[in-house]
Amino acid sequence: MRILGIDPGLTTTGFGVVDADGHALRYVASGTINTRHLGTGNLPARLKVLFDGIAEIAARYQPDASAVEIIFVNVNPQSTLLLGQARGACVTSLVNSNLTVAEYTALQMKKAVAGHGQAAKAQVQEMVKRLLDLPGLPGADAADALGIAITHAQVGRSMARLAQAAELSKTHAGTYRQGRSR
Repeated sequence: MRILGIDPGLTTTGFGVVDADGHALRYVASGTINTRHLGTGNLPARLKVLFDGIAEIAARYQPDASAVEIIFVNVNPQSTLLLGQARGACVTSLVNSNLTVAEYTALQMKKAVAGHGQAAKAQVQEMVKRLLDLPGLPGADAADALGIAITHAQVGRSMARLAQAAELSKTHAGTYRQGRSR
């Protein structure tokens, strides 16, 4: 399964593409989409760059699934709103590319990649380098995006099985109740 991970940001959005075959992971690509050149006053143009950039990456690498980091409220409400709009542009582009979108918090990603939720950026970069057998450290935003993809590779199958089991139990429980009430 090929997974596209996204670390959304209004100025810099990281992306990472990983192939997962069972427990084996293989690096495909990573990088960033940058909107600095547009300046802070042109929000619609910056969102379009993010939307188009994600669409181009999805078209180029043909992932089977995608995963995006969930954003929490920052100290500055204005920054949070802007970041939320950037995340929305990324998610909308993924959905527009007919991809399923899983969502993980930074804490979940750090636990999956580094073993604890308080890992520093440098620790995440080092662990992504080791897990994917990279020759050097990826940039911070690309490492976070690769970490999100790795998290989905590790956790996604389990979550899908749990969801399927929950659906089965609803079906059986509903049938059982329906059978008893007759």
